Amino acid sequence: MKLPGPLRVLNEGLAFLLELAALAVLARWGWESAEAIVLRLVLAVAAPAAAAVLWGLFAAPRARFRVPLAVVLAVKALVFGAAALALDTLDGPVWAGCFAAVALVNTALATLDRRAAAPRGASLPR
Repeated sequence: MKLPGPLRVLNEGLAFLLELAALAVLARWGWESAEAIVLRLVLAVAAPAAAAVLWGLFAAPRARFRVPLAVVLAVKALVFGAAALALDTLDGPVWAGCFAAVALVNTALATLDRRAAAPRGASLPR
């Protein structure tokens, strides 16, 4: 399924916003998960940093390592899933479910669009 140009741009923009939201949620979770200020700082920096490094190595459009689509999708599921779990503990299941649903639909549309745009037999671009 190939998305029309304007929808592709909107979907890619939404993907970027979801990635930023995931990092923000992980930072907030890290801050609110501990009482000691030092541990709060460590978790608030380490959780989103770990997600960003993982994303940059394997899931970003210009990722350091070219990996199969299944690995890219697994990394996205891990990062977005961690953000959804963090949202569940912070704000409850409604926000977590909404975030997870939007991330799932966005990723599915982007994957289908890229598959439709790729020539037959070619490796799938990110």
